[in-house]
Amino acid sequence: MSRTDHIPLSDGAPPAPPIAHAAFSIGDVVRHRLFDFRGVVFDIDPVFANSEEWYQAIPEDIRPPKDQPFYHLLAENTESSYIAYVSQQNLLADEGGEPIDHPAIADLFDGFKAGRYNLRPERRH
Repeated sequence: MSRTDHIPLSDGAPPAPPIAHAAFSIGDVVRHRLFDFRGVVFDIDPVFANSEEWYQAIPEDIRPPKDQPFYHLLAENTESSYIAYVSQQNLLADEGGEPIDHPAIADLFDGFKAGRYNLRPERRH
């Protein structure tokens, strides 16, 4: 079965929508493809899981579809560090190899090696 196959439900309901697969993992360093910031992935939602108000605040011409993975990032730009929530279509792998400067990194991750962060053992499920 390919990743875009529909899975029929046994109760006669219409097929489920295609299942989107996450392109990035917890600990990956990414950058936004439209805006000048980068971050490290610390959580992943398989589909949009924020408020409708937040979603509607995104300008319509760049508003991403909800049926894709969304990533929680410890993010930084040249002016500050913050938490970002970004759709998969708007992220690219960061090839720079530099660590992220965010005050919460040490709470979640233990070490930076080969361009990615290692999740602290106590944070793993």
